[in-house]
Amino acid sequence: MSIPFNRPYLVGRELHNIAQAHANGHLSGDGMFTRSCHAWLEQHVGARKALLTHSCTAALEMAAILLDLQPGDEVIMPSFTFVSTANAFVLRGAVPVFVDIRPDTLNIDEALIEPAITARTRVICVVHYAGVACEMDTIMDIATRHGLKVVEDAAQAIFSSYKGRALGSIGDLAALSFHETKNVIAGEGGALLVNDPTLVERAEMIREKGTNRSKYFRGQVDKYTWVDIGSSYLPSELVAAFLAAQLEQGESITARRLAIWWRYHAWAEPLEARGMLRRPTIPAGCTHNAHMYYILLDGLAQRSAFIERMKAAGISTVFHYVPLHSSPAGLRCARTYGPMPHTDHISDCLVRMPLWIGLEAHQDQVMQAAEKILSTRGVFGAHGWGGCFSTAGKTRNPRNAQLSNAG
Repeated sequence: MSIPFNRPYLVGRELHNIAQAHANGHLSGDGMFTRSCHAWLEQHVGARKALLTHSCTAALEMAAILLDLQPGDEVIMPSFTFVSTANAFVLRGAVPVFVDIRPDTLNIDEALIEPAITARTRVICVVHYAGVACEMDTIMDIATRHGLKVVEDAAQAIFSSYKGRALGSIGDLAALSFHETKNVIAGEGGALLVNDPTLVERAEMIREKGTNRSKYFRGQVDKYTWVDIGSSYLPSELVAAFLAAQLEQGESITARRLAIWWRYHAWAEPLEARGMLRRPTIPAGCTHNAHMYYILLDGLAQRSAFIERMKAAGISTVFHYVPLHSSPAGLRCARTYGPMPHTDHISDCLVRMPLWIGLEAHQDQVMQAAEKILSTRGVFGAHGWGGCFSTAGKTRNPRNAQLSNAG
């Protein structure tokens, strides 16, 4: 049997909800299930306003419009992220300014943000990689002192937290993803979380094609009209119906994923001690959601060989981002602040292991195959991989040397 990298998980009520949406006679956006998802997100994440979108990309685009970015304005962000993080701001004429990531959490290096600020800087956009929080206290302090807005790209981070606060509830705006590769899914889908109360009313208008339609349905105006720029960012009620079932079971989904994550982590511990790989780091004070389990190998050649040999064993493993600062569009539309050694190194070393509910029955097979490949003579050195892992990406901050046992 081949073992895929990802397999979408059904909790059991998704198709029932979809049939119910049809029976209700409402399949376009903002029906009963959409309102249910909004209420769930506002209650469990703590956002002032949640608005479902057809993708996380759409939520980020809405954030860029809401912040009134003008051509030439700058947005500080990591290069080690998905293209949507940058694209949303480039579409408004803004310039992404890439700074390097931390070698421990693979999140934006908060120590590099303030030196990158210029007179054109308007926004700091953070990405909570693998559902692990950025150093938000420091980042929010920088933003406050410089009068900047903070956007959380929390695409991977539902059910994760930072010092007891849910990710997505800390910045002025945040974006979630419900893509089929995420923990809680709707096939495609996302949400904009609005924490700045001054942005709520306009967010509703932008999402509704620039109209005040939401006010009309609340009885606040007797007709609705075009009042702002915007687009059709709503998902259909079918998507919301599917998502509502997933959100209801979100805590149990997270618990099962965490069990798989911790099995990987325990398996990798002795391999890390032998210098064969490096494991993820979870800072104290952060809880994560087991969005992914990755290992860091010694370089591009070793990473490529590992993925190919796992594929030959019938197991799909994948690498992740090509850094945006080295991409053709990144070279045209953005700039970097300072060197990017950790971003460049990590992008060559990282391998994502399969992680999906149902993998429990196959996880031993995955781990045994991986360990055999890493130990093979002649593939990763005369004595296997042992001892060859580079120190380039090792923890540099004692705060992050401690693994959290929480969530």
